[in-house]
Amino acid sequence: MAKRLIPLFNRVLIEKIAAPSKTTAGILLPEKTAKLNSGKVVAVGPGCHDREGKLVAVSVKEGDTVLLPEYGGTEIKLGEKEYHIFRDEDILGTLHD
Repeated sequence: MAKRLIPLFNRVLIEKIAAPSKTTAGILLPEKTAKLNSGKVVAVGPGCHDREGKLVAVSVKEGDTVLLPEYGGTEIKLGEKEYHIFRDEDILGTLHD
């Protein structure tokens, strides 16, 4: 049975997007130049309550491609896949075509 993780509060479950290992011209890139600084949102929590008790929703939604900080997040392994959990405020932005 496949497990599905739904984050709590303002946390976001991200599947990092693997950087290409070679250029379009076929040149192989060294492993250390390929940074994993973007990912796809897999699941989001409901949000957090502010001081007045109002629910502040998470600013991203499932399916969004987001820009991530170089460090941070908590690594989670579900089955054979690796995911990362970030707080909503740690996500740097969304990426669009």
